[in-house]
Amino acid sequence: MIFVIDVGNTNITMGVFKENELKAKFRLTTQINRTSDEYGLYIADLLNLKGINKESIDTVAISSVVPRVNYSLNSGIRKYLGIIPINIGVGTKTGIKIPIPNPKEVGADRVADAVGAYEIYGGPVLVADFGTANKYDLITEDGSLIAAVTCPGLKMSANAMWAGTAKLPEVEIVLPDTILAKDTVTSIQAGLLFGCIGQTEYIIKRMIKEAELDKCTVVATGGLGRVIADNTDVIDIYDPDLLLKGLKIIADKNKNIR
Repeated sequence: MIFVIDVGNTNITMGVFKENELKAKFRLTTQINRTSDEYGLYIADLLNLKGINKESIDTVAISSVVPRVNYSLNSGIRKYLGIIPINIGVGTKTGIKIPIPNPKEVGADRVADAVGAYEIYGGPVLVADFGTANKYDLITEDGSLIAAVTCPGLKMSANAMWAGTAKLPEVEIVLPDTILAKDTVTSIQAGLLFGCIGQTEYIIKRMIKEAELDKCTVVATGGLGRVIADNTDVIDIYDPDLLLKGLKIIADKNKNIR
């Protein structure tokens, strides 16, 4: 089995694949500092609760955009699973080309998303990942990640609004029935959600236009991706596990070359 881990700014998302099937998925918060033993024990317990024998795991792949987590997480995996993880970075075989001035600037999460989208859905493909930040990445027919756009995510935008104003309340991030809001709560919800949908439509259309593509599959992912995908016609597919699938594909490519 292959154990994959995505360390994001908000959550650490983990998945276990048996061949191409995602057998289990679980999360930890990223915000809490943990020792290697704490990571190891959490992981061992979560695997056990999901009915997965840790001895059946032969490969671990990690994408991380939070450097402070890396040492303890890697140490915990080595101690409790007895495996040296594959950390996605420069030199990792991915099958994706990154023809930009400084490829090191591209986060491991974006690389994993690009690999998953390209390998599963083909190219050209545009990934819209709705997480802590909203990320839009364009991959060409030959597997080159040629452009990336980054914006504040829905929760980040909402937190900035609540922190920067004296009287606006914290509200649930859900799509209201209409943009014609009549009260403060639905006014905020309409601004956040319909604003994000408008942003998504404009950025995707503009990226495809400037890349001079006649057709391009658009794949959405991320925790808040479904509500966006369900309310626009510019997104073709919503795949909540795209990043984990991409990590699994990368792990397969690197099993024998560590």
